[in-house]
Amino acid sequence: MASKDLLMLPQVGQSLPLTPTEERLRRLLLDVADYIDYEKANAPSESSSSLSIIGSEAKDRPKIELRFTGGWVRDKLLGLDSPDIDVGINVMTGYQFGLKTKQYLDDPRNVVRHSIRPKIQQDSTTTSTQNTDLVGEVVSGEDLLGGLHKIEANPEKSKHLETVTTRIFGLDIDLVNLRKETYTEDSRNPQMEFGTAKEDALRRDATINALFYNLNESKLEDFTGYGLDDMRSKILRTPLDPHQTFKDDPLRILRLIRFASRLKFDIVSEAESAMSDESIRRALEAKISRERIGAEIEKMLKGPAPDYALGLIHRLGLYDVIFTDPSDSTMPKPVTAHWDRVYKTTAWLIERPSHLLSLQSLKTLLIPSASSHYVAWLVTSLVPWSFDRPPSSDLDEVKGKGKFVAPIAATVARRGLKSPNKTYNIISAAFQHSTD
Repeated sequence: MASKDLLMLPQVGQSLPLTPTEERLRRLLLDVADYIDYEKANAPSESSSSLSIIGSEAKDRPKIELRFTGGWVRDKLLGLDSPDIDVGINVMTGYQFGLKTKQYLDDPRNVVRHSIRPKIQQDSTTTSTQNTDLVGEVVSGEDLLGGLHKIEANPEKSKHLETVTTRIFGLDIDLVNLRKETYTEDSRNPQMEFGTAKEDALRRDATINALFYNLNESKLEDFTGYGLDDMRSKILRTPLDPHQTFKDDPLRILRLIRFASRLKFDIVSEAESAMSDESIRRALEAKISRERIGAEIEKMLKGPAPDYALGLIHRLGLYDVIFTDPSDSTMPKPVTAHWDRVYKTTAWLIERPSHLLSLQSLKTLLIPSASSHYVAWLVTSLVPWSFDRPPSSDLDEVKGKGKFVAPIAATVARRGLKSPNKTYNIISAAFQHSTD
């Protein structure tokens, strides 16, 4: 997918070309940072802890540094558009920074400075109009700011970070503080603390996702020392020991598979070995919610190379951990011996032009439209379960006078991937009639 010449990537310390909207966002964020720094420097000492900023004294703490992090930097280097931007903040939480952004824009002079079109609300009793809050209810219009939506951390399911999402200039923005993870002997979940940019980079899933763009200095940063070289070599590796990286957050296994299939990068052998380790497989099964697993699988199957992703899952021996019903301890073993023929055939049908009448008829019958591609790939991914039926204790549905036992593939989709009812019904029908 990456068409840009990766050998011509910029060096560490160089600037990146921003679109007009990205540059506009950069200027706004830096002005908010200056506003906070000025406010703290001139605030009474007794209020210095109001924002829980690092440092016991407001005047002693570092100034705010802002960075575009992770996926935006990777995609920018690959020449890809990215409407989602993660903003890393060094000395305050994303929610606190978001509140200060609202406060900054409550001043009409700052609205004019950044050419932000205010939301106009018609008064119900008069013909006049008045400006409403620019950060509040989510409104349409690419130049308006959306509400601040806090997503709480859930350490039990390896969702360690509190993040805040908003919308600025038509871009989806995640605000989050730079952080590090510390572990204790008696806990599998990390304690999240404010960290340096390097500490934040080292805790990420892959070196290519640990590249930062410093907004204050307009320069590219590679704190792992491998991110740019790995992009040039088209490889995926973890910043730290892969076994520990996956043990800390097993969802990183699926993320690496997704990035490998999306970018057609190779996962280094050390990481692949750790991904197949039995203790890591068990951690993926126990620590990660099925909703998050299902979301990653959906992204893979809707991506540019689903067959590549399924091939990695197959080769690494991860199928029975990912495509399973975790609520059923009596699950039989899926039959994956010849599954590669299935996903290769699906890819062949979808990707190749149907110039032969017989092939055109087959493709029209099985995959009638582009919108059917995801369902076709989901059915393909569940074929190893087409040879077995669930036990009688599984989902039984009464239809008329008889009892209908759902195909095991359908229960895996529903319980293992948290697929919606519409998808469940399609999968159920497909496997019911697979021999017709």
